[in-house]
Amino acid sequence: MSRLVVVAGPSAVGKGTLVGALRQRRPDIWVSVSATTRPARPGEIDGVHYFFVSPEEFDRMIAHGELLEWAVVHGVNRYGTPRGPVEERLADDVPVVLEIDLQGARQVKESMPDALFVFVAPPSFDVLLERLEIRGTEDAAERERRMETAREELKAVDEFDVTLVNDTLDEAVAGLEAIVASAR
Repeated sequence: MSRLVVVAGPSAVGKGTLVGALRQRRPDIWVSVSATTRPARPGEIDGVHYFFVSPEEFDRMIAHGELLEWAVVHGVNRYGTPRGPVEERLADDVPVVLEIDLQGARQVKESMPDALFVFVAPPSFDVLLERLEIRGTEDAAERERRMETAREELKAVDEFDVTLVNDTLDEAVAGLEAIVASAR
């Protein structure tokens, strides 16, 4: 059976970009789609980028044990990983990658301690701040909330099996590809 690979790191570190590039290089790798209570951003498609659900539906999923992990992120919205699809892919020996936040990674570590945990780190905090500003998807208050969260998340690097510095995209994607290959 393939070993689950959990990719986590602070907001704007490039987790989504990295995992998206990995998916293009390696279509045999399945990347979980998270459920969230936040509204879709422009261009996001339900079921592709996230499953956009109401708070009531999210509560139902929690109550029925349908989430492998879930968390309140940046003190506002909830995100979670649907359990069934992950377990099905792993049982079929398909390489699975979860792109989640630190809280979620900690929950997965409790329930699936044999997973391989990868911390994506920025080259520096200033670069992280610059990436968040360039992204332009959050207002100033949300950016500040995310930076406060990132300061705390960066302290958790030692909780992970591997640290991957996302400095140049090609090198980081190659590094992630090698990590996923090692988990098979």
